[in-house]
Amino acid sequence: MTSHDLEIGYRGATACSAAGITYRQLDYWARTSLVEPSIRTASGSGTQRLYGFRDILVLKIVKRLLDAGVSLQNIRTAVDHLRNRGVTDLERITLMSDGASIYECTSADEIIDLLAGGQGVFGIAVGKVWHEVEGSLLSLQGEMNGEIISGQSNDELSLRRKSKGA
Repeated sequence: MTSHDLEIGYRGATACSAAGITYRQLDYWARTSLVEPSIRTASGSGTQRLYGFRDILVLKIVKRLLDAGVSLQNIRTAVDHLRNRGVTDLERITLMSDGASIYECTSADEIIDLLAGGQGVFGIAVGKVWHEVEGSLLSLQGEMNGEIISGQSNDELSLRRKSKGA
Protein backbone atom coordinates (compact mmCIF):
# COMPACT_ATOMS: atom_id res chain seq x y z
CA MET A 1 0.00 0.00 0.00
CA THR A 2 1.50 3.32 -1.10
CA SER A 3 0.78 6.85 0.13
CA HIS A 4 -0.97 7.35 -3.23
CA ASP A 5 -3.35 4.48 -2.39
CA LEU A 6 -4.14 6.08 0.97
CA GLU A 7 -5.39 9.23 -0.81
CA ILE A 8 -8.02 7.40 -2.87
CA GLY A 9 -11.57 8.02 -1.66
CA TYR A 10 -14.39 5.51 -1.78
CA ARG A 11 -18.09 6.34 -1.85
CA GLY A 12 -20.42 5.06 0.84
CA ALA A 13 -21.70 2.03 -1.03
CA THR A 14 -18.15 0.94 -1.85
CA ALA A 15 -17.03 1.45 1.76
CA CYS A 16 -20.00 -0.65 2.93
CA SER A 17 -19.12 -3.44 0.53
CA ALA A 18 -15.47 -3.51 1.57
CA ALA A 19 -16.25 -3.31 5.31
CA GLY A 20 -19.19 -5.72 5.28
CA ILE A 21 -21.68 -3.28 6.80
CA THR A 22 -25.00 -1.79 5.77
CA TYR A 23 -25.41 1.74 4.47
CA ARG A 24 -27.64 2.47 7.46
CA GLN A 25 -24.77 1.55 9.82
CA LEU A 26 -22.33 3.68 7.82
CA ASP A 27 -24.63 6.69 7.88
CA TYR A 28 -25.33 6.34 11.61
CA TRP A 29 -21.64 5.97 12.48
CA ALA A 30 -20.79 9.05 10.39
CA ARG A 31 -23.59 11.16 11.92
CA THR A 32 -22.55 10.16 15.46
CA SER A 33 -18.84 10.75 14.68
CA LEU A 34 -17.85 7.14 15.38
CA VAL A 35 -16.15 6.80 12.00
CA GLU A 36 -16.16 9.89 9.82
CA PRO A 37 -14.86 10.01 6.26
CA SER A 38 -11.37 11.48 6.10
CA ILE A 39 -11.26 12.25 2.37
CA ARG A 40 -14.49 14.24 2.06
CA THR A 41 -17.38 14.73 4.49
CA ALA A 42 -20.95 15.34 3.38
CA SER A 43 -21.67 19.04 3.06
CA GLY A 44 -25.39 19.11 2.44
CA SER A 45 -27.95 17.15 0.53
CA GLY A 46 -26.63 15.35 -2.52
CA THR A 47 -22.92 15.45 -1.68
CA GLN A 48 -20.99 12.20 -1.45
CA ARG A 49 -18.87 11.24 1.52
CA LEU A 50 -15.53 9.77 0.53
CA TYR A 51 -13.87 7.27 2.85
CA GLY A 52 -10.16 6.51 2.78
CA PHE A 53 -8.51 3.13 3.22
CA ARG A 54 -7.90 3.74 6.92
CA ASP A 55 -11.57 4.69 7.44
CA ILE A 56 -12.72 1.45 5.81
CA LEU A 57 -10.23 -0.52 7.92
CA VAL A 58 -11.69 1.04 11.08
CA LEU A 59 -15.26 0.40 9.85
CA LYS A 60 -14.47 -3.30 9.45
CA ILE A 61 -12.87 -3.44 12.91
CA VAL A 62 -15.92 -1.71 14.45
CA LYS A 63 -18.18 -4.27 12.78
CA ARG A 64 -16.14 -7.15 14.20
CA LEU A 65 -16.14 -5.65 17.70
CA LEU A 66 -19.92 -5.12 17.57
CA ASP A 67 -20.43 -8.68 16.35
CA ALA A 68 -18.39 -9.88 19.33
CA GLY A 69 -20.65 -8.01 21.75
CA VAL A 70 -18.34 -5.15 22.73
CA SER A 71 -20.23 -2.05 23.91
CA LEU A 72 -20.41 0.98 21.66
CA GLN A 73 -18.81 3.08 24.42
CA ASN A 74 -15.73 0.82 24.48
CA ILE A 75 -15.64 0.75 20.68
CA ARG A 76 -15.63 4.58 20.62
CA THR A 77 -12.63 4.57 22.97
CA ALA A 78 -10.82 2.03 20.78
CA VAL A 79 -11.60 3.99 17.59
CA ASP A 80 -10.26 7.21 19.15
CA HIS A 81 -7.09 5.34 20.06
CA LEU A 82 -6.74 3.87 16.54
CA ARG A 83 -7.16 7.34 14.99
CA ASN A 84 -4.12 8.55 16.91
CA ARG A 85 -1.90 5.77 15.55
CA GLY A 86 0.13 6.01 12.39
CA VAL A 87 -1.19 4.02 9.45
CA THR A 88 1.77 1.64 9.41
CA ASP A 89 1.43 1.08 13.18
CA LEU A 90 -2.07 -0.29 12.68
CA GLU A 91 -0.86 -3.29 10.73
CA ARG A 92 1.12 -4.56 13.75
CA ILE A 93 -1.68 -4.30 16.33
CA THR A 94 -3.87 -7.07 17.71
CA LEU A 95 -6.97 -5.92 19.56
CA MET A 96 -7.99 -8.27 22.37
CA SER A 97 -11.24 -8.07 24.27
CA ASP A 98 -12.99 -9.86 27.09
CA GLY A 99 -16.32 -8.43 25.90
CA ALA A 100 -16.12 -5.52 28.33
CA SER A 101 -12.72 -3.93 27.71
CA ILE A 102 -10.46 -3.70 24.68
CA TYR A 103 -6.69 -4.15 24.93
CA GLU A 104 -4.05 -3.29 22.35
CA CYS A 105 -1.23 -5.78 21.88
CA THR A 106 1.77 -5.16 19.66
CA SER A 107 3.70 -8.37 20.35
CA ALA A 108 3.05 -12.04 20.95
CA ASP A 109 4.40 -11.62 24.49
CA GLU A 110 1.74 -9.03 25.28
CA ILE A 111 -0.98 -11.36 24.00
CA ILE A 112 0.35 -14.23 26.11
CA ASP A 113 0.60 -11.98 29.20
CA LEU A 114 -2.98 -10.84 28.67
CA LEU A 115 -4.27 -14.39 28.30
CA ALA A 116 -2.19 -15.60 31.27
CA GLY A 117 -3.77 -12.88 33.39
CA GLY A 118 -7.21 -14.26 32.57
CA GLN A 119 -8.05 -11.47 30.15
CA GLY A 120 -9.07 -11.67 26.53
CA VAL A 121 -11.73 -13.79 25.00
CA PHE A 122 -11.13 -12.94 21.36
CA GLY A 123 -8.65 -11.02 19.29
CA ILE A 124 -8.64 -9.08 16.05
CA ALA A 125 -5.34 -9.04 14.18
CA VAL A 126 -5.53 -5.64 12.52
CA GLY A 127 -2.93 -6.70 9.93
CA LYS A 128 -5.22 -9.51 8.75
CA VAL A 129 -8.19 -7.11 8.50
CA TRP A 130 -5.86 -4.67 6.68
CA HIS A 131 -5.12 -7.29 3.99
CA GLU A 132 -8.81 -8.24 3.69
CA VAL A 133 -9.79 -4.60 3.08
CA GLU A 134 -6.89 -4.13 0.68
CA GLY A 135 -8.04 -7.18 -1.29
CA SER A 136 -11.66 -6.01 -1.36
CA LEU A 137 -10.72 -2.56 -2.62
CA LEU A 138 -8.63 -3.92 -5.50
CA SER A 139 -11.77 -4.67 -7.46
CA LEU A 140 -13.81 -1.63 -6.36
CA GLN A 141 -13.98 1.85 -7.82
CA GLY A 142 -12.52 4.85 -5.99
CA GLU A 143 -12.00 8.57 -6.60
CA MET A 144 -9.01 10.86 -6.43
CA ASN A 145 -9.04 14.60 -7.12
CA GLY A 146 -12.45 14.27 -8.72
CA GLU A 147 -11.37 11.51 -11.10
CA ILE A 148 -12.69 7.96 -11.03
CA ILE A 149 -10.06 5.34 -10.22
CA SER A 150 -11.14 1.92 -11.45
CA GLY A 151 -10.36 -1.09 -9.33
CA GLN A 152 -8.07 -3.64 -10.88
CA SER A 153 -10.12 -6.08 -12.86
CA ASN A 154 -8.66 -9.56 -12.76
CA ASP A 155 -10.87 -11.31 -15.29
CA GLU A 156 -9.18 -13.18 -18.14
CA LEU A 157 -9.89 -10.53 -20.81
CA SER A 158 -8.50 -7.72 -18.66
CA LEU A 159 -5.36 -9.69 -17.87
CA ARG A 160 -4.79 -10.38 -21.61
CA ARG A 161 -5.21 -6.68 -22.43
CA LYS A 162 -2.74 -5.71 -19.70
CA SER A 163 -0.18 -8.22 -20.94
CA LYS A 164 -0.46 -6.85 -24.51
CA GLY A 165 -0.26 -3.26 -23.30
CA ALA A 166 -3.67 -2.39 -24.75
